[in-house]
Amino acid sequence: MQVSVENTSALERRMTIGVPAERIETEVNKRLQQTARKAKIPGFRPGKVPMSVIRQRYEDGARQEALGDLIQATFYEAVVEQKLNPAGAPSVEPKTFEKGKDLEYVATFEVFPEFSVAGFESVSVERLSADVADSDLDNMLEILRKQNVRFEVTDRAAQNEDQLNIDFVGKIDGEAFAGGSATGTQLVLGSGRMIPGFEDGLVGAKAGEERVLNLTFPEDYQNLELAGKTAEFTVTVNTVSAPTLPELNEAFFNQFGIKEATLEGFRTEVRKNMERELRQAIKSKVKNQVMDGLLAANPIEVPKALLENEVNRLRVQAVQQFGGNIKPDQLPAELFEEQAKRRVELGLIVAEVVKQFDLKPDESRVRELIQEMASAYQEPEQVVAWYYKNEQQMNEVRSVVLEEQVVDTVLQKASVTDKAVSYEEAVKPVEAPQAD
Repeated sequence: MQVSVENTSALERRMTIGVPAERIETEVNKRLQQTARKAKIPGFRPGKVPMSVIRQRYEDGARQEALGDLIQATFYEAVVEQKLNPAGAPSVEPKTFEKGKDLEYVATFEVFPEFSVAGFESVSVERLSADVADSDLDNMLEILRKQNVRFEVTDRAAQNEDQLNIDFVGKIDGEAFAGGSATGTQLVLGSGRMIPGFEDGLVGAKAGEERVLNLTFPEDYQNLELAGKTAEFTVTVNTVSAPTLPELNEAFFNQFGIKEATLEGFRTEVRKNMERELRQAIKSKVKNQVMDGLLAANPIEVPKALLENEVNRLRVQAVQQFGGNIKPDQLPAELFEEQAKRRVELGLIVAEVVKQFDLKPDESRVRELIQEMASAYQEPEQVVAWYYKNEQQMNEVRSVVLEEQVVDTVLQKASVTDKAVSYEEAVKPVEAPQAD
């Protein structure tokens, strides 16, 4: 087998492979002999069909099959011989494909970039620290109460946080427009569900009252046909219901599956959950800063094949998340390219750090992580046992732990500043940068 390689770009390789005719004929004959043993042809007993008849009937198919298998096999042999690491399937173009002659074909493909991860010292990380104060716990209990609020019909005028049952008709230039009318809609004043001015315009209204609201749709409204237009809404208030927060009692605690259905037991359980959320938030923010730093310090070229695969994965995830009848390939690739590029780059960089420092998943940390996740369930022991019986899930946890070990490796050389903050600041999501 003859092999020559041409570098056509930083990552693309054009490899010409020659396969001797003898090897091709050996593979063709092997397939024909296999066929002869089981072929059923009228006038001949099974296994007794002359090879000339077998060749006449089956040689073309056997040759196509042999050539396909040989291309696959010799491509693998060639990349091993040349010490190449393909990043995707090759594009194969035959140069000579005639019976009795050597096979020569060209395989074009991309390879993984070769690089060493550097610049750890340039990575800057602000590591937050915080505690769950009693005031934070009190605030969380109020949030939980508000999430379980009940509404009771009242005769008084509507206030913010009341729930109204309304009918409304919206018109633009005297004509009703699609999506501008509804009956029996439940609306909590102050929720921001409706366009600006709609909910404010119903404060002070009573059951049975009709109000006319003249409002303007925002310029950036999602429905471009309505954006910036002025509309008149005629709203009828059917009922006004005042919010009633549940008491912190046994009935309320039981909704959350708390074993010790007392205020003290509930506060203890909620605090545990808040502390777990706090640890995860701090860890996540440190990891994001480390990854951003590694990306900035290690610009690499991404193989198109890997980028396309990641775009397709993100398309599938989007369809699964949002549903509808749309197919993944109907979503524009541009929507996902930036995210896909970041994920592929980070995947390559993280894999290289693992290789450079010969990192292996720390099994004690694997168990700690599983126990941490299991602690959120009522029967944590069963969750831990389930993980250890599921190899796929275990491998996913090991990948997470390995990534954490990569972060720890970088932090040993990075510029790290510790900062004490409040619980609220520590768990607050990082805002995405605004586009220009």
